[in-house]
Amino acid sequence: MITEAGNDPKVEGLVYIAAFAPDRGESVSSLIKNPPPGAPVPPILPPRDGFLFLEKDKFAASFAADVDAETAAFMSDSQVPWGVEALNGTISEPAWKTKPSWYLVATDDKMIPPAAQRFMSKRAGSTVAEVAGSHAIYVSQPMAVAALIAKAVKEARPAAH
Repeated sequence: MITEAGNDPKVEGLVYIAAFAPDRGESVSSLIKNPPPGAPVPPILPPRDGFLFLEKDKFAASFAADVDAETAAFMSDSQVPWGVEALNGTISEPAWKTKPSWYLVATDDKMIPPAAQRFMSKRAGSTVAEVAGSHAIYVSQPMAVAALIAKAVKEARPAAH
C-alpha cells in the first residue's frame, strides 16, 4: 500500500514492518509466485466471495507465533478479510525509489520469508532493523516497531527541509 501511496508529496519517507515492498510492475501475487525452497506456505483458505482468510487453527503458528495464545486467538477470530484483487494490484511507481525508507525484518516470520524481506529492503535501499518475531511483530514487539518509526521520523525530517 505505501509503496505507491508514498508518492504523495506530503509523505517524507516509508516504513515497512514485515511487509511487501514491490518494484514497478510487481504485485504481491508476483512476489509470492515462486517461494524459495523450504519457505513456509501461509495457510490461506480458498477465496470466499472474493475475500481471503487464514485458517483459524493454523493462524497462531503462521501469523502470530510469538503472541500470547489469548491475543492470537482474538486476532484469528477477528481477521479482516483481504480481497483477492488486492494481491494482483501492480505498482506503477515505487515511492522508495525517490524517498527514504526503513524496514523491520521479522526474523521468525512464517508469512513473508525473512530472506524475501531482506531482498526487498536491500533493493529499496532501506535502513534495516532485524528483530526476532513473527509476522505480527507489531503486536509482539511494539517497542521495536515504535523505535524504527521514531528513527524514521528523526532521519526523514532533515531530508524534507
